[in-house]
Amino acid sequence: MDRRRMTAIAVLVAAAGTAAAVTLPSFAGENPTTRRTAPAASDGVAPEVLDALSRDLALTRDQAVRRLKTERWASGTVAKLRGELGADYGGSWLGADGTTLNVAVADPAQAARVTAAGAVPRRVDRGVAELDAVKTRLDAAGGEATPDVAGWYVDVATNSVVVVAQPGAEAAGRRFAEASGVAAGAVRVRTADEAPRPLFDVRGGDAYFINNAGRCSVGFSVVGGFVTAGHCGRPGDRTAGANRVAQGTFAASSFPGDDWAVVEVNGQWTPQGVVNDFNGGTVPVNGSTEAPVGASVCRSGSTTGTRCGVIQAKNATVNYPEGTVTGLTRTNVCAEPGDSGGAWLSGDQAQGVTSGGSGDCTQGGVTFFQPVNEILQRNNLTLVTADGRSSAPPAGGGATAPPVSTAPATPPAGDATDCTGQVSRTGRIAAGRAQVQPDGRFFRVSGGAQEACVSAPAGARVVLELQRFTGSAFRTVARADSADGLARLTADTPAGAYRYRVVGLAGSGEYTLAFSAR
Repeated sequence: MDRRRMTAIAVLVAAAGTAAAVTLPSFAGENPTTRRTAPAASDGVAPEVLDALSRDLALTRDQAVRRLKTERWASGTVAKLRGELGADYGGSWLGADGTTLNVAVADPAQAARVTAAGAVPRRVDRGVAELDAVKTRLDAAGGEATPDVAGWYVDVATNSVVVVAQPGAEAAGRRFAEASGVAAGAVRVRTADEAPRPLFDVRGGDAYFINNAGRCSVGFSVVGGFVTAGHCGRPGDRTAGANRVAQGTFAASSFPGDDWAVVEVNGQWTPQGVVNDFNGGTVPVNGSTEAPVGASVCRSGSTTGTRCGVIQAKNATVNYPEGTVTGLTRTNVCAEPGDSGGAWLSGDQAQGVTSGGSGDCTQGGVTFFQPVNEILQRNNLTLVTADGRSSAPPAGGGATAPPVSTAPATPPAGDATDCTGQVSRTGRIAAGRAQVQPDGRFFRVSGGAQEACVSAPAGARVVLELQRFTGSAFRTVARADSADGLARLTADTPAGAYRYRVVGLAGSGEYTLAFSAR
């Protein structure tokens, strides 16, 4: 224990008048935390996402911000045009530079409507519904596909369904397409050295264990648990967190056919609307608006960290050794075993969970994800988000909801604008980031009432959490959301080791935390 540090903090508390109530030791062997000013998010996008986009797409930071703005506009425009064009809608995609939105139309008379929306019309022979029907025929014949056929997907840019065959196996790809009975002009065969397999081997983002054996990664938090890859477990399988503490049970799972699963967690675990950035922080999840083909997308996994690329195709079918999986999204993002089940984000919008892929992050590769909105809708789930908004699961869209509370916080009596206590700390916070106080450590109390408050930065929203050490990890025992610039809580707690956690929901700036124990 760092006795010099403990003495210094005890003097601070004694000056406040109650040295016995709150003691602030360090963990053995732990050095004092260096306070760093976290860079503010740009236009609501976490700095870690911008850094990853800049690295993997060879963009400057400003270019990454502009691209994300364009993609948000494109998502809304595509949703509007798809409804207006109906059967004539042939799909949409962003150009390679991420600035041009292309919208395919089967009726040239609809081109003016596309132009008026700010997009570029592309004349095609088939609407996307017809392409989906062709792919459905291939899906039905999927059991006849040989291992030489890696998969197939709808390619709206070429207005065709692409069958992917191993080099030298083009004839096998054509025979498979012909045997399915689809029109030859609607299918094209391309070769690629791909051998997709589920990325199951070890941990992904926020690792968890299945039946004390295999490991996978958490995808996104939902109310009551989280979603992940279906090949990770079956209903009834039990999970434990990376700390080996009992975590939950697989409530639903689908693989092959689909690749999704739902884990219900026990009361010791609290789902949060963030994703591990594997760089010492987290990035926020603020919804699940689906990004278009050509949009940038980033994946988090503990084997290879955060990696980014672009969406290449939707409604892709992959012929895994275990069976065929349909309805996946194809990307050029690399992944490796252990990244399986992890989260995919476009900006701050959830996109899906890692299913499988081909290649690696040294040579590059192809990776597929199961769209998250399908998981939410089919299982009537509510996505946990960082921004505190909520809505019912809509058709064709994702659901959002505030993080789950473990215990209600009771506001203490006193001046609503006053934030004082035995111990006071300051720090800087931004949306999607969190800080532990005091100084990244904990304090001990002998039991009784605890009171705390946080004065949030102007225009910002924060959550204040009181956490107790349970022998293996800190667990949240009370929490409060900021209102009118303040978050206040009181809790009657047993003796033990505690800490406070300040979580940014919106905005950024300097905060003040004050707390007392009796």
